[in-house]
Amino acid sequence: MAIIEKAISVKFFKFFTVAIFISATSVAYAERINNEIAVFSALEKVTAIIQTIEIPINETKKFGVFEVTPRVCYSRSATERPKTTSFIEIDEISTDEIERKRIFTGWMFASSPGLHAVEHPVYDIWLIDCKRAAAE
Repeated sequence: MAIIEKAISVKFFKFFTVAIFISATSVAYAERINNEIAVFSALEKVTAIIQTIEIPINETKKFGVFEVTPRVCYSRSATERPKTTSFIEIDEISTDEIERKRIFTGWMFASSPGLHAVEHPVYDIWLIDCKRAAAE
């Protein structure tokens, strides 16, 4: 009887070890949500005014000397660890509005605003969130 119990416990131990190994090697990825609106905070340093700017994807909005165009804005569901990212293009427009210079093209991360925020002598802008369009 003791030999049978030992054989069963060894088989159970092997099965349990394999099950743990399989579950540890499978990776679950959080589903990313493709949003229609990128939300930014923008600082005008002369007056120390911070604005919240909502810009629909692939549309351009002007802030000071910047023209900001978000191309995509991804987030995760509320049950997942937050990760909000957006691919942004920012142009600086000269005061006479003739010259246009691309000063930023790349990803911004809401969780690390200092990592890829745009810093300018007069203006700063950084991603804070992504939103779905309001249901009509």
